[in-house]
Amino acid sequence: MRYVSTRGVAPILDFEAATLAGLASDGGLYVPETWPRFSEAEIAAMAGLPYVEVAVRVCQRFTAGSLDEAALRTIFTAAYGRFAHAAVVPLKQLDHRHWLLELFHGPTLAFKDVALQALGLVFERFLAQSGQHITVIGATSGDTGSAAIDALAGRSGVEVYMLHPHGRVSEVQRRQMTTVLDGNIHNVAIEGNFDDAQAIVKAMFNDAAFAARFPLAAVNSINWARLLFQVVYYFTSALSLGAPHRAVAYAVPTGNFGDVFAGYVAAQMGLPIERLVVATNRNDILHRALTSGDYSAGTVAPTDAPSMDIQVSSNFERLLFDLSGRDGAALAAAMAEFEATKKLALPQAWLAKAGLFSSARVDADEMADTMRWALAHTGELLDPHTAIGLAAARRDTGNAPMVTLATAHPAKFPAAVQSATGVHPDLPARLADLMTRTERYDIAPANLQAIEAYVAERARAK
Repeated sequence: MRYVSTRGVAPILDFEAATLAGLASDGGLYVPETWPRFSEAEIAAMAGLPYVEVAVRVCQRFTAGSLDEAALRTIFTAAYGRFAHAAVVPLKQLDHRHWLLELFHGPTLAFKDVALQALGLVFERFLAQSGQHITVIGATSGDTGSAAIDALAGRSGVEVYMLHPHGRVSEVQRRQMTTVLDGNIHNVAIEGNFDDAQAIVKAMFNDAAFAARFPLAAVNSINWARLLFQVVYYFTSALSLGAPHRAVAYAVPTGNFGDVFAGYVAAQMGLPIERLVVATNRNDILHRALTSGDYSAGTVAPTDAPSMDIQVSSNFERLLFDLSGRDGAALAAAMAEFEATKKLALPQAWLAKAGLFSSARVDADEMADTMRWALAHTGELLDPHTAIGLAAARRDTGNAPMVTLATAHPAKFPAAVQSATGVHPDLPARLADLMTRTERYDIAPANLQAIEAYVAERARAK
């Protein structure tokens, strides 16, 4: 399998090189040269298999030449052996039509664990084979940071520099990052928002002089491997609900578009997905883009769903690449316009190809109402992000089974959950001492020069 940049200029890479590179050298994102496709019979043959085996079958189509079936099985067995549920990502029925896909049974209680536990092992394998080391640069709105840090702490050949917006993540989210004291982990709270952090990370990758000094790598969903490992749970959940003989719909709370793009990939592979509902909060750039073509960034508004407080959705570029007919030059021009003006009017010809998607904007009151409804009618205590997804799902009028991705454990957002429901969610026993652990992090200005200087003082050069 070969990987091309969405902007059409960067070198074509194999899976290993694309994984270690993260962001393409032309500023684009790597995607497969073509989408591999399963037959209906091949999908049906996955029914009833353990999660690890489905993961092997799905992912080997993308890793050929870099990771074989045996290597994938070893990686996934180790990664998902750390999850607290034997099904890894269990489905829970709410009523005759609605289901929750619980993605929070990993070590840090968020869906990012599903991808990052595997990605950490992939990094370590590739680096051991080549004798290389990498400097992981990441930006997080909360959950990516803790999941990446847990997956990479103590791993040989890897240094991690994780940026989070100071004061704009929950205390649990922050402590899950800042209480990891391994020497290869560096937490930086920037005096800005997530979009600022994400822009700094992209700028570092695009700074040729800086990238020449340090072997930069990414763990955000700009990294193709990270996104690939999220495709698997669309297959396992759809198979449990009757695929390939029955279509399934999904509601996905999202800010950076990675989780829902994984569903798009599954659909391109032949999984019968009827619809992908993109659920946003008041930071609604994706909702506006999909409904009216208005892809313009406003000011980030802090909410009780901080992982969605984003106005620049990096992974949306991957979808736009397909909608443009995979025209790298046209997309590069469009993204240059967006990066310069923070505005882009999407061509109607592109939007016409986005029929798999619908979207919803869920405000704070509807989010809280949905949390109360779920507790009263189903006994489920939801985190704010999952509540936004379920609110969008309940607006949908289709007939297919509707799966809402439950992206985080409610205990990651105790203040918001208690405010809405009156119930304080307890952390699982394995994290019961989190609030008393020692923290370590630095505070820095939200500018490229300050962060590059911070990394340069600490990182190992090439």
